Amino acid sequence: MFNELQSRNTKRKRRSLRVRKQVRGSSDKPRLSVFKSLKHICAQLIDDEKGITLASASTYTPLLRQKNLGKKSKQAAREVGILLANAAKQKNIQCVVFDRGHHKYHGLLAELAEAARQSGLQF
Repeated sequence: MFNELQSRNTKRKRRSLRVRKQVRGSSDKPRLSVFKSLKHICAQLIDDEKGITLASASTYTPLLRQKNLGKKSKQAAREVGILLANAAKQKNIQCVVFDRGHHKYHGLLAELAEAARQSGLQF
């Protein structure tokens, strides 16, 4: 059991590193990184050259908690994508590089990305 769990975690870390080494963010084209926990979803725009976060949005912000969409639903992921795209527009960011981490581009990640695209971000 322990060996099985350990190999699953190492495979997940390898997938994440494989995606991360191809994706680099800069100040004009930051990296859109998505984090999923068991309850929430969080996305942020990261400038890897300076090592700073330019904008972020998540389901645990007060604005999305008031809408009462559910913490980790497709509708909540869509709202996070729209909120992140609006924050990026305020900082004059139009193009981003999508970093899916070790997750598949499916479900919540796809919904968040499509909402950000429809709100004006270019991938």
